[in-house]
Amino acid sequence: MSNALKNRYDFILVFDVQDGNPNGDPDAGNLPRVDAESGQGIVTDVCLKRKVRNYVQVVKGSQRPYDVFVKEKAVLNDSIGGAYATLGIDLEKAPTDKKDGDKRNREGVGQGGEVAKAREKMCESYFDIRTFGAVMSTGPNAGQVRGPVQMTFGRSVDQIVSLEHSITRMAVATREEAEKQGGDNRTMGRKNTVPYGLYVAHGFVSAHLANQTGFCDEDLNLLWKALCEMFEHDRSAARGLMSTRKLIVFKHDSALGNAPAHALFERVKIARKDDSKPARAFSDYSMTIDTSSLPKGVTVIEMP
Repeated sequence: MSNALKNRYDFILVFDVQDGNPNGDPDAGNLPRVDAESGQGIVTDVCLKRKVRNYVQVVKGSQRPYDVFVKEKAVLNDSIGGAYATLGIDLEKAPTDKKDGDKRNREGVGQGGEVAKAREKMCESYFDIRTFGAVMSTGPNAGQVRGPVQMTFGRSVDQIVSLEHSITRMAVATREEAEKQGGDNRTMGRKNTVPYGLYVAHGFVSAHLANQTGFCDEDLNLLWKALCEMFEHDRSAARGLMSTRKLIVFKHDSALGNAPAHALFERVKIARKDDSKPARAFSDYSMTIDTSSLPKGVTVIEMP
């Protein structure tokens, strides 16, 4: 692995969706998420992190140190127990100083210095733990990790419109359904899409926390690549056409940073070119980055 980070980073991720649902809300019939007051579309940070994890799985497989802790059908406690097994710590053996009612010393759970060793092993093995952190006190107990990379919700530049479409499947699932329809065999359904939405999310990379988890330069480069390419490997009919349009990174010369994040973010302006008609493409917007008189010790990197 590469050396630990020595710089703080703040970044802006600009992405869009065309004729798709970027992030359905399960509490609202899977409708596209929306701010009820402003009408702006929302994509949660959890959704974006999921796409980063999926990308890392595609390009790196399950090989360590790039395995993914939170993945489909995973049993998290089994992964934590596996770290203890790798360390040669037998959690099934009750500690000799176990006291009645002392939950810190119960059989099957790490304790004392064992927890720190297991936490370090989990960070070494899993990219998403080193990056986003994790709660690993759900069973065998490897403690908690506060990740150096954090992201905000993505929020659309303008209000979005959610369209509802009726769709037809030329088949049914069971014989009983076919008999009820007299052989017509059609199934009606509905899907919801956003005609077009341009979203902006903000992110932060802490060098201080990176040194605690082992998140390094190589991990950072993989993160940038994932943010730029994650939608290319996450296609589905429901999500329509989603693309990363721009990743703007503010690199600080120091670990603690040389300027407030909000002051840097405000240098990026996105506006619709023609307010008289609805936006339906990225070309309907203009984007400017004010690089004049940047705070000393801050540089701007644009990707892709």
